[in-house]
Amino acid sequence: MWLFLVLVGVPIIEIGLFIQLGGFIGLWPTLAIVVATALIGSFVLRRQGLSTLEELKRAAQTGQSPAGPMANGALILIAGILLLTPGFFTDGIGFLLLVPPFRALLIRWIAARAQMKLYAAAANSPKAPDIIDGDFEVVDEENEPGDSGWTKRP
Repeated sequence: MWLFLVLVGVPIIEIGLFIQLGGFIGLWPTLAIVVATALIGSFVLRRQGLSTLEELKRAAQTGQSPAGPMANGALILIAGILLLTPGFFTDGIGFLLLVPPFRALLIRWIAARAQMKLYAAAANSPKAPDIIDGDFEVVDEENEPGDSGWTKRP
């Protein structure tokens, strides 16, 4: 249902904005703004994308989690797609995704929602593993007879 609303709602918003702005400033300035936002967006996208790629390489070299740079990279990719799509609404969202503090806030929000959904799914899953209570005893392997764990006698 959400996908349907996005696929129908976004073009309607874009058409309305084109009509309003085109009627206010004219056809050629409206088209110039669309082309200019695509060019500016692609320039900013390239810079932030390369920066995020370097951050991902650093994380891999130092053994840190690549989750942050990967999430930033995914949102930058989405921003690029939105900026290259003609329209003022998609450009606004695309430019918003290129703002690092907004991306960080969005990543935290998505991560919190994903954790809640995963927890709820695991708690309500019929495939949730049963908990088996048991005791164990540490056996000193040096004093046991046999050559390995496979050949030791009980």
